[in-house]
Amino acid sequence: MNAPHPDLSHPAVVDRAVLPGLLAPRRTAGQRVVFTNGCYDILHPGHVDLLARARAEGDLLVLGLNSDASVRRQGKGADRPVNPFAVRAYVLAHLASVDYVVEFDEDTPHALIAEVQPDVLVKGGDWSVDRIVGRDIVQARGGRVLSLPLLPGFSTTGLIRRIRAGLSAGEKE
Repeated sequence: MNAPHPDLSHPAVVDRAVLPGLLAPRRTAGQRVVFTNGCYDILHPGHVDLLARARAEGDLLVLGLNSDASVRRQGKGADRPVNPFAVRAYVLAHLASVDYVVEFDEDTPHALIAEVQPDVLVKGGDWSVDRIVGRDIVQARGGRVLSLPLLPGFSTTGLIRRIRAGLSAGEKE
């Protein structure tokens, strides 16, 4: 699937330039902004669980979503992402836990985190707090940085491996 369908839009998928303006009135109302980021290439229960728990840490969740080029630079393989940005963003924007999806093209979300200035920064448990990009920004403002345990048994890489091997979700590799 190289070209996304032209009608894959959702009001929660926002341009990076307008995000601060969308967040300002919510901050004024006292809402706490949570931020997380990732590729979210093929959505699975581990993703949904982490996003729901991240959202529970505040009043709204901003999801920084890697651009296609950024995913490719992550070294996940020449065939990644499986789904282009527009498809990944469209699916994620429909989750009740996600308030805004915003693209970033850099190798890390550091600059985006500096723009968002979240109150809480969340990553999955495969990231120790001291390795979480943007920790310096959030902690400097008195915010919290969390590494939440992952739902065991789910990963996009593992899912792709099972698909290639022709295994169903319940079968062992």
